[in-house]
Amino acid sequence: MENKNTLFSIYYDWWKNIDKFLFSLIVLLFLTGLFFSLVSTSLIASDKLDTNDYQFFFKHLVFILLGIIVIFVLSSIKKEQLLKYSSLLFFLSLIFLILVPIIGVEVKGSKRWIDLYFLPRFQPIELVKPFLIIFISLILCSQKFSNIYIKYLCSFIITLGIALLLSLQPDIGQTLLVFFSWSVLIFTSGVSIFLLFFLFSSIILIFFYLIFFVSKFTYIKNRLISFIDSETGTYNFQSDRALESITSGGFFGKGIGEGTLKNRVPEAHTDYIISVISEEFGVIAIILIFLLFLVFIYSVFKKVNFENDETIKLILVGSVSLILMQTIIHIGVNIRLFPTTGMTLPFISYGGSSIISISILSGIILNFTKRNLNQNE
Repeated sequence: MENKNTLFSIYYDWWKNIDKFLFSLIVLLFLTGLFFSLVSTSLIASDKLDTNDYQFFFKHLVFILLGIIVIFVLSSIKKEQLLKYSSLLFFLSLIFLILVPIIGVEVKGSKRWIDLYFLPRFQPIELVKPFLIIFISLILCSQKFSNIYIKYLCSFIITLGIALLLSLQPDIGQTLLVFFSWSVLIFTSGVSIFLLFFLFSSIILIFFYLIFFVSKFTYIKNRLISFIDSETGTYNFQSDRALESITSGGFFGKGIGEGTLKNRVPEAHTDYIISVISEEFGVIAIILIFLLFLVFIYSVFKKVNFENDETIKLILVGSVSLILMQTIIHIGVNIRLFPTTGMTLPFISYGGSSIISISILSGIILNFTKRNLNQNE
């Protein structure tokens, strides 16, 4: 009986303090992804695996349920505890990322996954990203160093180390996303615009050196050439099919189950999910989904205005910026605004690592936007 009362008390305190509007938006986005998984992408399992069940849908449902548990745990603990545990979890996830080149599983020419006997196969960078935002925010707001440039240097070295590990996989999309997250954090912390320009210029020069003079990154150069000159390029198949699907779907779509992209393009249920949705439900569906993301991001930024703690401000800004940038990249690749790169759509795309990653970010956001009414009692 005591345990029941304790659990109820924890739940009651959580529900009383949580931002219910933000939580409702998160649940709505997850349910949107689950719905499209059921009506649009579940047939991939029956076609490719020769089964008649909804294997992808049930896996997606399990991942979302696990994600909701992650959200509840991270958003219910105290802020001080979350910051403390996040540093430990960052180093733990970093160890997994370091192990990828050593014991990682190679899939389609890239070694990005770890498959352990006691855990399902997962992508370590998806766990690193949320905790990296917290760790860098703690460095930038640390009182141990009075010189802000030392803080910038420390945060840059950590980010560069992660970028180098990603380049070994190789995963240029996630590398750029990590650098973007870092740049948002140092810009928000008040970095000089001239220093920021110098850092960006240096990163761009290093990027171009790698793709033009290092053989390992030749595929990136080929993708850029294909993107610029689609007539001579050979890396546009997926993006071209995705754009065709969006165009053929029109404003209101072909109807449930009538789309063909999911059967023609590999990973359509992850990296090209927005095109699958658009083909069957129309461009109106893309607009509505993007509006949901914008409402969510705007709601978080409103909370930032009333936050006095600089560390919390940085974490919230970094978290929503990461979600926004990943969304823009995903949609941009699907409409050929950007070169082809594997990037899931937060909340919507199928994939356990992606769902757990966005759940961690959501839990962090909900924790740092709580009202903390108990403090006034």
